[in-house]
Amino acid sequence: MPFTTLDVSPSKNPRQVLDSKGGTLDVPEDWALLAPGDAALSRRIKKDGPSWTMIEMKGRKRFSRGIWAPSQRIEALRAALAIERTDPSYQKKLDASRARRAKEQVHYAIEFETAVFTYLDFNAPYQQLAQAMAKAIADHAVPVGSGTVARTQRIPIERRAEAATIAWMRHQTTAYDHMVIPREKGKRREVRRMLAKRSKHLLQQYRGTNTTSNDQECPLRKALND
Repeated sequence: MPFTTLDVSPSKNPRQVLDSKGGTLDVPEDWALLAPGDAALSRRIKKDGPSWTMIEMKGRKRFSRGIWAPSQRIEALRAALAIERTDPSYQKKLDASRARRAKEQVHYAIEFETAVFTYLDFNAPYQQLAQAMAKAIADHAVPVGSGTVARTQRIPIERRAEAATIAWMRHQTTAYDHMVIPREKGKRREVRRMLAKRSKHLLQQYRGTNTTSNDQECPLRKALND
């Protein structure tokens, strides 16, 4: 097992972890835990050989708790990386990479905002409202580290835009954040499904040839103005 790369989760014993089936694994004596925080070193540890990435689940979110790997490998790669980082060319490469990611982030923000606007598909009198709403949703969902559906690549951008819109409306136009939901399996999902249905019904009022209620009573404008 130490020669296999795995995703594991923490256990009560600091020198033991749990595998994907809940079984207990003893951490090899010559292994150490690399704490999260140094992305470059973490990537090299994973690439260089077998390791156990420790992931803690909280709800649907995954949190890294570090990487178990041979102590000597961690120290060797840390020392090599420290030397590399003293080279001016490393900083130039790092700056170029950051600039590229920033450019990609700006491009994706525009692309995602456009996808949300397209999903909204509001009738002509509500185009400005759709633009404002698309920007608000993108500003919330797109930033790196937001943990929202907009950051996943597992589903098409059209579905991401829809999911982000419904999530934004759940928090902005319903009482979801103040609801007391029974701690029963599936209950929160049931409530979200119900609210999503209401949100989609509300959006439908702004589409097609029909118009909705006056602007003063518009829940979407209220959400944007709060």
